[in-house]
Amino acid sequence: MPAKKAKTKSAPKKPSPKPSKKLRNVPFWIGFDLGGTKMMASVLDANYAVLGSARKSTNGSDGAAKGRNKIVKAIHEAIAEAGVDPKGLQGIGIGCPGLVNPDRGILIFAPNLGWTNMALRKLLQTHFKCPVAVLNDVDAGTYGEYVLGAGKGARSLLGVFPGTGVGAGFVYNGQLVMGRAISAMELGNLLLPGTHIGSPVFGTVTLEDLTSRLALASQAGLACYRGQLADLDKKTQGALRNIRSKALANAFRSGEDAAMIMFRNSIRYLGMGVATVVNLLAPDRITLGGGLVEELPELYMNLLKEEVEHYAIPELARGIKYSLAKLGGQAVAAGAVAWMRSTGK
Repeated sequence: MPAKKAKTKSAPKKPSPKPSKKLRNVPFWIGFDLGGTKMMASVLDANYAVLGSARKSTNGSDGAAKGRNKIVKAIHEAIAEAGVDPKGLQGIGIGCPGLVNPDRGILIFAPNLGWTNMALRKLLQTHFKCPVAVLNDVDAGTYGEYVLGAGKGARSLLGVFPGTGVGAGFVYNGQLVMGRAISAMELGNLLLPGTHIGSPVFGTVTLEDLTSRLALASQAGLACYRGQLADLDKKTQGALRNIRSKALANAFRSGEDAAMIMFRNSIRYLGMGVATVVNLLAPDRITLGGGLVEELPELYMNLLKEEVEHYAIPELARGIKYSLAKLGGQAVAAGAVAWMRSTGK
């Protein structure tokens, strides 16, 4: 009998490649919020609607080089998440926590990150080949509220944002108040009489030392150690990194004396600082934002107004309209893009 031919195994069929998702060919802008604890890139259309976003932890202690890489990576991820054609990128606006030189596009110093002289415009233009505007983050957030949010229709707007630090921005007749070659309105660095063991200048404290989330978290950690905030201690182990705005707000809502006292004192000091700006610039509107305000809006709105009216010249404080920031977590991103589009920078 003739030998049977061995059956040859046919090669397995390769799965046909899935059709790639078609990218939307639309003009868009990147708004970037470089925060003290997190960074976020947002893809915005011409009407400032968010098409996609990406966020990462900042971790300033990792160093500026890693920080630069994270910024670039977050932008790429946001563009991919939005499903837009990268060729539609019209520009990037970035808000930074600290002193910046807007004309040269340099982050001069970010105290809560430890980064200095970071050439952000050069970095982003090299990677993305588009116009780049570099602003202080609170300047960007305040401008966003002035154009798109709580400050629409105002002549002058003071934005106050207690967060990792304490920032302020001021818009007058559509223009951000800045120095000749550097951002201004460093409200958190206002010096007050007093001292603590971390004071860089003995006999003084900064407003930020007394009113920021870091200041409240530090005081809360001490209270945890002393057994005065038992529930907060149980949830955070009294660790500074774990005591975020929400945890602090919950401690206040618990009604424990230690939390009530530290918030009352913090907002009283913040009122002194804001009253100083009122006496100098007489804004017709003040808007409040940031993580602490978002968690405890009524406390900050009512108590801050009360303290400002106590410490400011009555004729200047009278009639100021107070409001909560409306743009939330997109204020910095939208404001940085709005500034770039309005100035062409």
